[in-house]
Amino acid sequence: MHLLIACAGSGRRMGAERNKLLLEVAGRPVLAWTLDAALASASIRWIGIVGQPVDQADILAMVEAAQPHKPVEWIQGGDTRQDSVCNGLAALPAGASSVLIHDGARCLVEPGLIDRCAAAVEAGAAVIAAAPVTDTIKRVDAEGVIQDTPDRSHLWGAQTPQGFPVEQLRQAHARARAEGWSVTDDASLFERLGWAVSVMESSPANIKITTPFDLTIAEAVLAARQA
Repeated sequence: MHLLIACAGSGRRMGAERNKLLLEVAGRPVLAWTLDAALASASIRWIGIVGQPVDQADILAMVEAAQPHKPVEWIQGGDTRQDSVCNGLAALPAGASSVLIHDGARCLVEPGLIDRCAAAVEAGAAVIAAAPVTDTIKRVDAEGVIQDTPDRSHLWGAQTPQGFPVEQLRQAHARARAEGWSVTDDASLFERLGWAVSVMESSPANIKITTPFDLTIAEAVLAARQA
């Protein structure tokens, strides 16, 4: 299984002046924890890290420090996450048939989840890690007035990894470019095309580091795991 780690974001919502993946959590950069999980996954044979040139030296130093026992390659990202995934797909080794896409900011991902998603994709499915929604969700209009309350029994919070057959995902991205679609995750492309995507239940702990509070949560989770 091939894995693309999306690392081309910024620290804007974090209030940081650098890529949030280079910020420390539990004494190590966020991305270092993500890379640990990817390297510990029994199913992953090749890893592509998709990032921006400004972060390349720091990220490659992190990779070197990890002393990876499987290939880890640098791929230059694009202007958006969608563009970065396109670049990652173009850089996959010849013959790659299945791929997992994972946000580098989800540093609490567990190797077992990566392996379960990989097994589903290798069996021919498209799949995303997700957790059932436990909050009551309100749909609100532009003025902040509640419109309705969706039945949360049908709602899941999308996470990563997300896995797909490579050629199908390439077709989806090509269609998105042709039609001018802009999406925040790859599963949305499959949904627009009417292609089935299944959920692989994950832990709510598989959070995406976006705000300073998320760093506090990640510190607590990592401390509990190490204990």
